[in-house]
Amino acid sequence: MEEVDLIIVGGGVVGLACARATARAGRTVCLLERHPRFGTETSTHNSGVIHAGIYYPAGSLKGRLCVDGRDALYRFCATHDVPYRRCGKLIVVGPADDATGLDRLLARGRANGVDDLEIVDRDFVRRLEPHVAARSALWSPSTGIVEAEALVRALHRDAADRDVIMLPAMPLVGGDASADRLEARTPAETIRARAVINAAGLHADEVSALLGGRSFRIHPCRGEYAELVGQSRRLVNRPVYPLPAPAGEHLGVHVTPTTWGSVMVGPTARYQDAKDDHEGDRLPVDAFIAPTRVLLPSVAPGDLRLGSTGIRPKLSRDAAAFSDFLIERDPGQPRLIQVAGIDSPGLTACLSIARLVAELADEVLS
Repeated sequence: MEEVDLIIVGGGVVGLACARATARAGRTVCLLERHPRFGTETSTHNSGVIHAGIYYPAGSLKGRLCVDGRDALYRFCATHDVPYRRCGKLIVVGPADDATGLDRLLARGRANGVDDLEIVDRDFVRRLEPHVAARSALWSPSTGIVEAEALVRALHRDAADRDVIMLPAMPLVGGDASADRLEARTPAETIRARAVINAAGLHADEVSALLGGRSFRIHPCRGEYAELVGQSRRLVNRPVYPLPAPAGEHLGVHVTPTTWGSVMVGPTARYQDAKDDHEGDRLPVDAFIAPTRVLLPSVAPGDLRLGSTGIRPKLSRDAAAFSDFLIERDPGQPRLIQVAGIDSPGLTACLSIARLVAELADEVLS
């Protein structure tokens, strides 16, 4: 039986960020990832947007950690040669929208500490994005885009450089708890640890149950994308979002350029039971035409093809309700640190999430 100080379950951007943040001289940190490669689930199946912190209620973990994490992520990308672009974003008012929704977003963003937001008119939008239809918009210059796969690789390298033990293709299959240790069983061995961080994404509820932690359920929410093709990829230069519905967390189908030159359209939002079904019963490409034309009226059916899909780990199935991150020492198993329900803006906030988790780990291990 191996013994370590800390086990992290889950090797996405949050688990990898937690690994580098918790590594200390004289401390053994072990990262378990169920897949052969790190970051292959939610971390690399999303829009790749670095969010400013506009959408989340003031005082929420999502709001606070997004704003802190945004700046930390820009610094990390610049230092570690991760492709990114601080290009700004437009949230636009369409023909059928109530423009007062921009005032609500502006107030919410400012309450979270986003101090560079500006409501702009049609002429401002046309100067930035001539092909975008908008009566007015909220301009967010702090928003950007990042190459998520390169971010995963950089976090992995940095954690490995700090002597974190990396164990890919090593799922957690069982566990036991005692007063001073948690035991994590894998197909290869049993590892005893003084603390465990549950950053298992879509499988965080199963990991919590295996380690005697609190009961909760992860609800898989699939988002599907289309892509612009050919010359239509030149129609937009930065993320353009519709005005979201007043309630709920879905931001609407948006248009997002990538650092490598493609343009994503999506995601949609559909709850499902399976945590690994990315392709079953996919929407036809025609389903993306109408929402794309709300933002880019000149797009024709031949300008779109089906793109990727991603599955978000949601803590609630209620699409009209806000659901915050779950980051805490487990109330029933204090050696277990829960990092669950990390959907958007988890990519943006991964480094600030890791700082908070590292503080909790220090409490357990001190």
